[in-house]
Amino acid sequence: MTVSIEEKASFEFKGRMLMATVLYLKDLDSRSLHQQISQRLEDAAQWLLDAPVVVDVAHPEEASQVELLTAVDTLRGLGVNLVALARHPELDDQVAAMLGLGSINLANGRDVARSEPPARTGNSKAAPAAAEDTLVVEQPVRSGQQVYARGDLIVLAPVSTGAELLAEGNIHIYNTLRGRALAGVRGNEAARIFCQDLDAELVSIAGHYRVAEDLPDAYRRKPVQMSLDGDAMCFADLMGKS
Repeated sequence: MTVSIEEKASFEFKGRMLMATVLYLKDLDSRSLHQQISQRLEDAAQWLLDAPVVVDVAHPEEASQVELLTAVDTLRGLGVNLVALARHPELDDQVAAMLGLGSINLANGRDVARSEPPARTGNSKAAPAAAEDTLVVEQPVRSGQQVYARGDLIVLAPVSTGAELLAEGNIHIYNTLRGRALAGVRGNEAARIFCQDLDAELVSIAGHYRVAEDLPDAYRRKPVQMSLDGDAMCFADLMGKS
């Protein structure tokens, strides 16, 4: 009896999109990282522990091996699920291997989500994203799917629990939001989130977030817009009434 190669194969490749988050490190100081990540985890950011995390170093040309090792050890000690290092000319596959991480190219910006550090120190607001980078999604975003936009993201269909929307600009959802929506993920504090029906697992603007349990009852299952006022996330109806 002849057995085909397919029948004898012990593995197969599956085309599945896995959600991952980029931890964009502006500072490699281990004390600051420990304090700020610890605070974020105390604020019930379970998603930070559940999601695979890629480390992206803001100033790779200034990073020493000792600083990198200490920062990675600090993050691992806090339970952050590190899987890869963002590739730079100064941080190649050998550096990633030294850290016990894989290496990934984030040049196209659409593989995984880029998140800001666990706490912010400045008050400056990044420039709004260019209009030509706007991404329009007409199909439902289902559980396990992730959509990333380098500018604004417009979704015309429902966003299911377990789905994730990420945009460097604003996020507009002309339907029900049950998953996660993270706007201004590259630090744009002027970004906003708009949705017709708020029932989210998590909403975030430039690293400031609210989980489902912290959403204001007055705005649940309502048409809502969300923005930042300093470090505070503000909620208002779509007509602008707070």
